[in-house]
Amino acid sequence: MSKKFKLDSVDKQILHDLQENGRMTNVELAQNAGISAPPCLRRVRALEDARIIKGYHADIDPEALGYTVTIFAFVGLTSQAETDLQEFEALVSSWDMVRECNMLMGETDFLLKIVAHDWDDFQRFLTTKLTPAPNVSHVKTALSIRSRKNLPGVPIAL
Repeated sequence: MSKKFKLDSVDKQILHDLQENGRMTNVELAQNAGISAPPCLRRVRALEDARIIKGYHADIDPEALGYTVTIFAFVGLTSQAETDLQEFEALVSSWDMVRECNMLMGETDFLLKIVAHDWDDFQRFLTTKLTPAPNVSHVKTALSIRSRKNLPGVPIAL
């Protein structure tokens, strides 16, 4: 959030509903929040302007597009200078197969969530992009067997 934004119960209801169903109409949002449509739309715009709502997206089934493998990679860097961390993050941002990049505290510097069509596709990515990347000292990987919970956003208490 760029500026202080005090959330009331109406804002929280709007956020809860949009997080559950980003295609919900403004009229439905307003009804659930107990307000009329015009002020509801103003609140949504204010939440967007404050970057509390950062965007909207469709939840795509990876397997429907041929992505059958999900791997978590624990990446260690040789240098943790801020410029080196930023350079690594910029490089990772250019790799479409990397869906999440989290900087960690501890012995591992980054945790990456990577999707691939198959194991060979991931191995090519690992050996041609990730391990030879500048400043990468080591990579440990874990293959996801299945995912039973993958919720967007955060819990919103109503």
